Amino acid sequence: MLSWIFNANPVVQIFTGIVVFLIIATIVSRSLRELRVNHDYTELNQRINSWWAMIAMFGFALWAGINASIIFFALLSFLALKEYFSIIPTRKVDRRVLFWAYLSIPLQYYWASIGWYGMFIIFIPVYMLLFVPFRMVLLGNTKNFLRSAGSIHWGLMITVFSISHLAFLLVLPQLADAPNESSFAGPGLILFTVLLTQLNDVAQYLWGKSLGKKAILPHISPNKTWAGFIGGVLTTAAIAAVLAPILTPLDHRLGLIGGLIIGVAGFIGDVTLSALKRELGIKDTSALIPGHGGILDRLDSLTFTSPLFFHFLRYNAF
Repeated sequence: MLSWIFNANPVVQIFTGIVVFLIIATIVSRSLRELRVNHDYTELNQRINSWWAMIAMFGFALWAGINASIIFFALLSFLALKEYFSIIPTRKVDRRVLFWAYLSIPLQYYWASIGWYGMFIIFIPVYMLLFVPFRMVLLGNTKNFLRSAGSIHWGLMITVFSISHLAFLLVLPQLADAPNESSFAGPGLILFTVLLTQLNDVAQYLWGKSLGKKAILPHISPNKTWAGFIGGVLTTAAIAAVLAPILTPLDHRLGLIGGLIIGVAGFIGDVTLSALKRELGIKDTSALIPGHGGILDRLDSLTFTSPLFFHFLRYNAF
């Protein structure tokens, strides 16, 4: 078993390491709960359980094949968009428009699956930007027109356009004629992006709890501190510099830059969704994942890191 792991693809090795870490974390959390009965470890257990759920989902996506993985990411976009529409104020008349918003999901992911970058990159930012308000005009109701048009299109950009960059990462090496057995084939790029994004969230949380005093945006996300932000970004950049040559075609220097992009973008994605939730007066977008809210709560950082890292990678390596 050990020899198979050591001789396996780097993606398998790193994924195995994550699973081993989660097993250890699960054992430790249960031991603490039994040994220190007076302490509440509910939040810790919920965080570990949510990581198990996420690693299971992305593990399936990584090894189920390109087509199944693209369908999986399309499903994530559907759930995220559905969750988004459930929390924002919409007009009754807009229900006819929402159908077309959902219909854009299979089309956007189809462009990604065939590697049609030109249509992939403009379909939602341009064509859906023009089509959504036109369809609203045909309904003949102008009350709150601008708010509805902007809310629907922004939701499409965040939940469909941004997340679909993960699907395009799967086909990007094929378009560049990279060998399938290469360590920076699609699964490696996906693992790098998702892992660094999640580690960035954890690092910023730990640095903030350890050294954080001064909040960056106290009225939006009071738990986000300068120490957490700086420490998290630097930690993410350092890990990215180490992993980049293993999982991506980037060298250590470009990996470091990519890590800085992921660190900063992840923070922006997190606080942007926090601002939305504060405006709506909610804590979580749903209760789908116990202790961690809904799909949007888990994808908030990825909505910013995915497109930005994708274009950085495409410009520098493909």
